[in-house]
Amino acid sequence: MIDVLVAGGGPAGLAAAIHSALAGLEAVVVEPRPAPVDKACGEGVMPSGVAGLRALGVEPVGRELRGIRYVDGTARAEASFRGPRGLGIRRTELHRALHERALGLGVRIVPGRAGEVRQTADTVTAAGLTARWLIAADGLHSAVRRGLGLELPGGAHRRYGLRRHYRVEPWTDFVEVHWSGRGEAYVTPVADDLVGVAVLSRVRRGYDEHLVGFPDLTASLRGAGATDVRGAGPLLQRTRRRVAGRVLLVGDAAGYVDALTGEGIALGLATAGAAVRCLASGRAREYERAWALLTRRHRLLTGALLAASRRPGTARMVVPAAARLPPVFTAAVRALQ
Repeated sequence: MIDVLVAGGGPAGLAAAIHSALAGLEAVVVEPRPAPVDKACGEGVMPSGVAGLRALGVEPVGRELRGIRYVDGTARAEASFRGPRGLGIRRTELHRALHERALGLGVRIVPGRAGEVRQTADTVTAAGLTARWLIAADGLHSAVRRGLGLELPGGAHRRYGLRRHYRVEPWTDFVEVHWSGRGEAYVTPVADDLVGVAVLSRVRRGYDEHLVGFPDLTASLRGAGATDVRGAGPLLQRTRRRVAGRVLLVGDAAGYVDALTGEGIALGLATAGAAVRCLASGRAREYERAWALLTRRHRLLTGALLAASRRPGTARMVVPAAARLPPVFTAAVRALQ
């Protein structure tokens, strides 16, 4: 019998499968899309995420990131990571590297969707396959989470993200977060001639309409070739719990606050590893506590920044405040790295 069936073959799902294989467990991934899979995301991997990839034996190619810079007009605040660097990497390159590593370890990847999940005292069945455990890593709008009745209403403060790439030489080795009263724009260098620009906002509007709020950034991108726009949202996803019988939720499927602090990949890798360690040690129910501890700082800081961004006047105070208090801003960045 399969030890671990993984619903979803994105970074978190592939990480769960790789961790399982490294622990001597048979893992099978169910994923409807052929690799590599693209997705609207900021594509900046924090240093802890880079360390997580290396622990899996994955070394994707990208651009080194030195830290995080906040920008609002002439106000700027920046902080370098302590020790190891982050990595700006195309989502497709990240997925390809994880996919190849999983296949190299003997992980079976089958096309399909989890569909209805059925459980007994000792087994769980989904997508016509029966396993001892199911790890749900099927993303922001997890069908497994919804089907098990684990989804909570998202609330009134919904945010959406759009991302596009520009064919231009990166002008920085920082992730730049540009603030305005209407939202944020994230600039991430991902190759020697390519930057990704993601915009986040509570208002659903076209990508170019969002960029109007960032005139300095728009000037830097003028004349550069641009790719199609990809979108995601609403970003806030609330979950009753992360363990339901023989099913464990990881990555975005386990609940999501916002992309504001850029920790999605790092947390996806970390929660996937924690879930597999709990299964391998025979203590599956301990995953709930492990998830809470792993994500606590992210949830607190992201929640605080979201609260500040809800009103345009308050949002415009974030960067000047960070510029006036460099030690505080540096401490916040390093707490998340």
